[in-house]
Amino acid sequence: MKQFIAEDSFWELFPEAMIGVVVARHMKLASEVSEADRAEIAEKLDLANRRAERFLTSDTISENKPVQVWRRAYQQFKTKKGARCAIENLLKRVLKDKPVGSISPSVDIYNSVSLTYAFPTGGFDLNKIEGNYRLCTTEGGDSFLPIGEDAEEPTLPGELIYVDDAGATSRCWNWRDSQRTALSDETTDAVLVFECLEPERIEDAKAELADLSDLLSHYFGATITAQELVTTDNRVVTLDE
Repeated sequence: MKQFIAEDSFWELFPEAMIGVVVARHMKLASEVSEADRAEIAEKLDLANRRAERFLTSDTISENKPVQVWRRAYQQFKTKKGARCAIENLLKRVLKDKPVGSISPSVDIYNSVSLTYAFPTGGFDLNKIEGNYRLCTTEGGDSFLPIGEDAEEPTLPGELIYVDDAGATSRCWNWRDSQRTALSDETTDAVLVFECLEPERIEDAKAELADLSDLLSHYFGATITAQELVTTDNRVVTLDE
């Protein structure tokens, strides 16, 4: 059995956090997504870019609430210099009138949902994850090859990471993802993950869970085998029996 586990070292830092986890099985290949559906997904991403403007009440990126929440969070663990939460990077594009563009149907879906709710959101190929998929602090030295890079960038001692038996899948919690487990056009089984640090936004977190599941079911024909909000009272999700 393969499980997602949020370990004690994470909850010691963020006891009120919520981690959304969606497992989508038997997805269509990207090549099997129709042109009409690709166009609809692109429209949803365009709309999400516009919706994200509601989170940007200041022209200074650091003064906007979602950015403030995550910058404070990043002070709680070791990070690589200059690392920022993924949602800050997306919102910065919107603020600069450089909307988040299309990458692939599956990535466009999770980026559109991320922008809609201002929760950092990522997707990983379940079949590339080796052993259990854990969220924890690390002693450092975990293997990590970032998307778009040619050189390894191992983790630092005290860094908060997503990790499996082969190495880190995300560095600095939700800053950069690994090439090894990234969604691709050949992905048929995926795990989607997002993070919420604001307990008062639990209804938004539930809504994002539902949206991710619905969109993957509708456009990829996916079977949703898990749709969970991980909390300190619910720390484990079964990914694969």
